[in-house]
Amino acid sequence: MPGLQNATEFETVAIWVVLAIAILGLGYALLLRAQIMKAGKGTPKMQEVWNAIREGANAYLNRQLKTIVPFIVVLTVVLFFSVYVIPPSAEAMERFSGYDTGTIQIIVGIGRAIAFVMGACFSLAVGQFGMRMAVQGNVRVAAASSRSFSEALKLAYRTGTITGMLTDGLGLFGGTLIFIVFGIASPDVLLGFGFGGTLLALFMRVGGGIYTKAADVGADLVGKVEAGIPEDDPRNAAVIADLVGDNVGDCAGMAADIFESYEVTIVSGLILGCALVAITHEIKWIVFPLMVRGIGVFSSIIGTYTVKGNKSGDENAMGAINKGFYTSAAICLVAFFLLANFYMKEWRSFLSVAVGIVLAILLDEVTKYFTDTRYRPVKKIAGAAKSGGAATLILRGLSTGFEVAVWQTLIIAVTILASVLIYWGYDSNSAHEVTYILYGVAMTGIGMLTLTGNNVAMDSFGPISDNANGIGELAGLDENQRKIMGDLDSVGNTTKAITKGVAIGSAVIAAVSLFGSFLTDVSNTQIQMHMNAASTLMSTGIRISQPTVFVGALIGASIPWLFSSLIINAVARAASLIVEEVRRQFHIPGLMEGKVKPDYSHAVGICTSSAQKELITLTTISVLTPLIVGLFLGVEAMGGALAGVILSGQLLAVFMATSGGAWDNAKKTIEDGAYGGKGSEAHKASVVGDTVGDPLKDTAGPALNPMIKVINMVSLLAAPILVRYEGSTGLNIVVGVIFLIAVALSVFVSKRGGFKNTTEQLM
Repeated sequence: MPGLQNATEFETVAIWVVLAIAILGLGYALLLRAQIMKAGKGTPKMQEVWNAIREGANAYLNRQLKTIVPFIVVLTVVLFFSVYVIPPSAEAMERFSGYDTGTIQIIVGIGRAIAFVMGACFSLAVGQFGMRMAVQGNVRVAAASSRSFSEALKLAYRTGTITGMLTDGLGLFGGTLIFIVFGIASPDVLLGFGFGGTLLALFMRVGGGIYTKAADVGADLVGKVEAGIPEDDPRNAAVIADLVGDNVGDCAGMAADIFESYEVTIVSGLILGCALVAITHEIKWIVFPLMVRGIGVFSSIIGTYTVKGNKSGDENAMGAINKGFYTSAAICLVAFFLLANFYMKEWRSFLSVAVGIVLAILLDEVTKYFTDTRYRPVKKIAGAAKSGGAATLILRGLSTGFEVAVWQTLIIAVTILASVLIYWGYDSNSAHEVTYILYGVAMTGIGMLTLTGNNVAMDSFGPISDNANGIGELAGLDENQRKIMGDLDSVGNTTKAITKGVAIGSAVIAAVSLFGSFLTDVSNTQIQMHMNAASTLMSTGIRISQPTVFVGALIGASIPWLFSSLIINAVARAASLIVEEVRRQFHIPGLMEGKVKPDYSHAVGICTSSAQKELITLTTISVLTPLIVGLFLGVEAMGGALAGVILSGQLLAVFMATSGGAWDNAKKTIEDGAYGGKGSEAHKASVVGDTVGDPLKDTAGPALNPMIKVINMVSLLAAPILVRYEGSTGLNIVVGVIFLIAVALSVFVSKRGGFKNTTEQLM
C-alpha cells in the first residue's frame, strides 16, 4: 500500500478495517432507509400535507444548490493553484520521492482540489439526503402514532439515525481514503477536505437558519398572537413554510454542521499526528485517531439500534434515547482502553479520548437541565409569563442564557486543561512537548465526536417529531395520536437543544485543534524559509502582549457579533414579509371559515428567496476578515484574531442557543396546561419570548459554529502564504485594501437585504 509505506502489518490491516467500518456505517444507513420506506404514510389528507412539505423542501434544496455550485467551482481552481504558491511539504516530497518537484506539485494540487470537492459534496450529501429522509419519515411517524407510541418513537429516531450514520460514514471514509493514498503527505490534502465540508456547512446553516425562522416567526406572530389560532392551523399561509423550515434548518443545517466538525477534528488530528510521526518515526499517531473513529461508528450502530419505547410518555422517550447514547459510550470507553493498552502501549491516548466523551456527556446534561421542561429553569421562565408577561419572561430567559454560557465555557476550559495535563512532561524537548499537548487536545475533539451518529440522530429526531405533530394537526388526527406526537415533539425540543450544545462545544474544541495545526504549519514554513527554530511561532507562541496581536484579538472577537447582527437582521426582514403575506391572505373571503385554502407556495417562495440572498455576503465576511488581519498586521496577529473568534463565538453561541431553547420549552410548558394554558395571557407572552428566541437558537447561534471553523480553516490555508510574502508590504496593502472594500460592501449589501434588493434600491 503506497501511502502506508512505514506501517506494520497490523496497522495496514487496521486501516482497511476502518475503511470497511465506514462503508458498514453507510450500509446501515441504507438498511434503515429501507425499513422507513416500508412504513405506511397514513390517510390521503396526511399525504396531501406531506406532499406540500416535500415539494417546498425540494424547491429550497434545488435553489440553494444553484447558489452554491459557482462558488465551489471557483474555490476548487484556487485550491489547485495554491500549491504553486506554497510548495509541497517535506513529507509530500518524501512520499512521492520518485517524481520531480513539478510533478509532485501537480499531484498535491489535484489531490487538494479533489479533496475540497469531496468534502463539499459529502457535506452537501449529508444535509440534502438526511433532510429528504426526514421529510419521508415525518408522515410515517404520524401514521405510526395510530398504532403505538413505541413504533412512532422507533421510526422517528431511526429516520434521524440515517443522517447520523451518513455523517459518521462519509466523514470517516473521506479521511481514511485520503490517508491511504497520501500517507504522511495527507496534511497537504486534508486541508482541502476540511475546508470543503466547513464552507458547505456555513452555506447550509445560514440559508437554512434564515428560512426556518422567517417562516416560524412570521407564522407565530400573525397566527398565534394576532388571530389566536393554533400553531399548525391550516388557515395560516405560512404553516407549510414553517414545517419545511424545520427540515432545512435543523436537519440539513445541523447535519452539515456536525459533519464538518467531524471532518475538521480528524483533519487536525492527522496533521498533528504527522508532526509526531516526524518526531518519533512511529505511524501509530495517525493510525490511532482513525481507529478511534472506526470504533465510534461501530458503537453508534449498536447504540442507535437499541432505541425503542415500551410505553407512552416523554420521560420514557428521553430514557430510551439516553439508553442508546450511554450504550454507545460504554462500548467506546472499553474499546479505547484496550486499543491504548495493546496498540499505543501508553495510557495518555486513552485518557485524551475519554475526556472528550465525558465532555459530550457533561454538555448534554447541563443543556438538558437548563432547557428541559422537567427542570426548574424552564418552569421559572414559564412562571414569569404569568406574573409579569413577556418582559419578565424574556428577562428570565436572558439570565438563563448568560448563566449557561459561563458553565459550558468553564466545562470546556477544564476539559482542555485536562487534555493539556495528560501529555504534560511527555517529552523533555519543549517544542516537541507542545506538539504532544496539541495532539492531546485534538484527540479530545475526536473523542467528543466519537458518538456523532447518536448526536445527529438525536438532533434530527426533533424536526421529524415536530413535523409529524404538525401533520397530525393539519390532517385532524384524533386526540390519542396527537398526544403521542406531542410527547415526541416535547422530547424533540430537548434533544435539539442538547445537540446544539454539543455542536457548539465541538466547534470550540475543533477550532482549538485547528489553532494547534495553525502553529505547526506556520512554524514549518518559517523553518523552510531558514528562520531560527527558537524564533518560530511554535516556540514564541501567540504573544498577546504585542499591541498588534491584541488588536487582532479584538477584531476577531467582534466578528461573531457582526455576523449575528446581520443574520438576525435578515431573519427580521424576511419575517416581516411573511407577516404581511399571512395578514393579506387572512382577508381572503372564506379563508378564516375554512372554505378556502391559503396559498402556501407563496410563503414558501418568500422564505426560499430570502434565505439565498445572504449566503454570499456572510460567507465573504467570514472568509476575508482573517485575511485582512493577516495582511495588515501579520501572521501572529492573525493567530490573535483566531483566539478572539473562538472565545467570543463560544460565549455568544451558547447564550443564544440556550436562551432560545429555554423560551421555546417555557411556551410548551404553558401549552401543556400550566398558568392558564393555550390562549391565556401567559401563553401570548410565551409566544413573544419564543419568537424572540427562535432566530437566536436556530439561526444566529448555530451559524456561529461553522463560521468559527471557516475562519480557522481559511487562516490555516493562508498563513503559510502570508509567511512567505511577509516582506512584500506594498502587495499586502493593495490586496488588503481590496479585501477590506469587499467586506465593507458585503456588510452594506446584507443590511439592505441582499444583492437583489440592493440593486433594486440603487436603480
